[in-house]
Amino acid sequence: MALEVAVKAAVGAPNVLGDCPFCQRVLLTLEEKKVPYSTHLINFDEKPQWFLDVNPEGKVPVIKFDDKWISDSDVIVGILEEKYPQPSLVTPPESASVGSKIFGAFVKFLKSKDPNDGSEQALLAELKDLDEHLKNHGPFVAGEKVTAVDLSLAPKLYHLVITLEHFKNWTIPQDLAHVHNYTKLLFSLESFEKTKAAKEYVIAGWAPKVNA
Repeated sequence: MALEVAVKAAVGAPNVLGDCPFCQRVLLTLEEKKVPYSTHLINFDEKPQWFLDVNPEGKVPVIKFDDKWISDSDVIVGILEEKYPQPSLVTPPESASVGSKIFGAFVKFLKSKDPNDGSEQALLAELKDLDEHLKNHGPFVAGEKVTAVDLSLAPKLYHLVITLEHFKNWTIPQDLAHVHNYTKLLFSLESFEKTKAAKEYVIAGWAPKVNA
């Protein structure tokens, strides 16, 4: 039986998959594990009552396990690994936190109005650390195969690449060759192609936060 998962609908297009990187992480995990699922697209401008009834906080993603709706992508991915152990997506503990600070650094730089606040340098430092790790352990974070940490990073890097170029005319430096190779590998995964939000919806999703 297909699992039910509620994810964000696109801004201004409620029938199209939206730009939530945490939702995509869950969808990527389902795709990589070949678990059948059906999606409920949640329009954030008008959240349906049934959704608020089962999930009063109104956050996505949420997934239904054994008649109970579970939120938080970390928790959901953990349960999916437990219930569907094959293929294993477990990241070795020594690699599990690789790249974990990139998203926070990216958001800070994206929203920054002060070119001297150090936010660009902080993001570059995180990307350099990732590049160094991939140089020694790549092509994926834990070596030859995709694991959970890659599926968490992939949507975040996708948002980073699209929005920084659009809003700041900024791209990842070419000398971070291992990061460039990594994003190319991730973005070309069949599971990624199937679960990504269109570029214009990523931009539309971030616009209010950038212009705030």
